[in-house]
Amino acid sequence: MTAARKTPGVLGGMGPEATVDFMTKVIALTPGEKDQDHIHMLVDHNPTVPNRQDAILGDGEDPGPALAAMARRLEAAGADFLVIPCNTAYVFEQAIIDAVDIPLVSIIDVTIDAIPDDCNTVGLLATDGCLQAGVYQRGLEAAQLDALEPTRDEMHELMKAVHAIKAGQADRATGTVLLSLAQALVQRGAGAIIAGCTEIPLALEQSMLEVPLLSSTDILAQRTVQLALSE
Repeated sequence: MTAARKTPGVLGGMGPEATVDFMTKVIALTPGEKDQDHIHMLVDHNPTVPNRQDAILGDGEDPGPALAAMARRLEAAGADFLVIPCNTAYVFEQAIIDAVDIPLVSIIDVTIDAIPDDCNTVGLLATDGCLQAGVYQRGLEAAQLDALEPTRDEMHELMKAVHAIKAGQADRATGTVLLSLAQALVQRGAGAIIAGCTEIPLALEQSMLEVPLLSSTDILAQRTVQLALSE
């Protein structure tokens, strides 16, 4: 008989491919030999959530109400806890927390917790909205770690790469751009790189870098499996 498990509720669609990548990693990380060994996931795959970047930068609709509605639907469907495979969406986490009685696992917190103990300076590859909101920077400061961010010109290239991935172009050329941005942060002193946008791991892999690449997607998937299988 399969042991009792917790059911994660996934607020997805931000972006669509990143959500599928997250689910694929949850499946890969789950020990099992048959269908019934795997985790029951409830997914609200909603790519119509208002643009998080535009809202943070002051030129778009607040996505908070849409995220709260998704959270309520997942809770009503039986989710025991919530996850969002989108870093920038966590800028609006309070709207979700206020809407439901089940916990929201923070992709920001679990990624920062995964930073190696011998690393004092972390390079951040994340969207302009995420960086402007400071969600990673505050967490790193609380952990007494230094943060390195891309320059303005580098951010322009990073956002072009993220948009290319969202358009289905997670190819070698896009990976090369992301690699050069990560290497620039390493050259400025980063002992690890946070892939703080769930599109980035679709084109940038650990094997391409000489320092730890902390994929927020992978780390959230690991934590999701851990929580789902816990008693």
